[in-house]
Amino acid sequence: MTEKQGIILVNLGTPSEATPAGVRAFLQAFLMDKRVVGIPHLLWWPILNGIVLPLRCKRVADAYQKIWLEQGSPLLVYSQQQQKALQALLGETAVVELAMTYGQPSLQDAWARLKAQSITRVLLLPMYPQYSSTTSASVSDAWFQIIAKEHQVPAYTFIDQHYRHASYISALADSIRREGFLTHPDDLLLFSFHGIPEQYALRGDPYPQQCQETAKLVAEVLGLSANQWHLSFQSRFGKQKWIGPYTDTLLRELPAQGNRRIYVVCPAFSVDCLETLEEIAVAGKETFMHAGGSFFRYIPALNAAPQYIQTLAALCQQWLSSGLN
Repeated sequence: MTEKQGIILVNLGTPSEATPAGVRAFLQAFLMDKRVVGIPHLLWWPILNGIVLPLRCKRVADAYQKIWLEQGSPLLVYSQQQQKALQALLGETAVVELAMTYGQPSLQDAWARLKAQSITRVLLLPMYPQYSSTTSASVSDAWFQIIAKEHQVPAYTFIDQHYRHASYISALADSIRREGFLTHPDDLLLFSFHGIPEQYALRGDPYPQQCQETAKLVAEVLGLSANQWHLSFQSRFGKQKWIGPYTDTLLRELPAQGNRRIYVVCPAFSVDCLETLEEIAVAGKETFMHAGGSFFRYIPALNAAPQYIQTLAALCQQWLSSGLN
């Protein structure tokens, strides 16, 4: 009897609608995750619900409205495209499901759909090329909560990063070339990764080093010298110190340093979302141009680009053929 196998692509999540109520429901779940905010819940809950959410929800909802697609949230739409493309590439060798750590479609529901098909072997593939305790580890936590309730625990594998995979690096480099980078001698490439609090890195989170290696590998493929690219971190939240340099600060400083033409790529994001389409492509561009920049181009995330889907398929095929849990 052939063993049925399932693959779950897992991303962070998104509000169900671009409204303060939709944003509040999403942020409440996201920011109550101990992996994301390490403050004890008894202290953090009143701060989150009494100060943070009332101040942030309308502003974040307004930002979502700028990028919302006819089909819904960009993160969900592009993630669904990834799921369909990967399923088409793998054919009947495995069932591909999509899940979010926070919001819908939930990881619990994705597993329920696989379980209903008598799936006995599962691959969990977080859609974060670089590992972080704030992202990949949260997927692991959520999965363990689900299987803790099962009498028959499925065999499962967890692929927590793929930042060094050659075809992923190649796909990034190709996407940068396609957008026209290096068509002008003064072009500068900025790798902007999502940030994490500095204390997480000091405690051993390998994310900063993996981001640096990602950028270095892509720069090598593109044949860039050290002065043709920079690395920075975006999306910091709260008053604590985050890993740097900060993207918004760098965008204000670069024109005065003679870098007036810039391309920005965000390799930590497998699909385009609020942090890329609004924070970088809209607000980041405005910051850079107001500081004296003359040219700004955001390079879209890989989304469902064929080469990236082939990267995901290669990871899945290795697992499928290994026979290992």
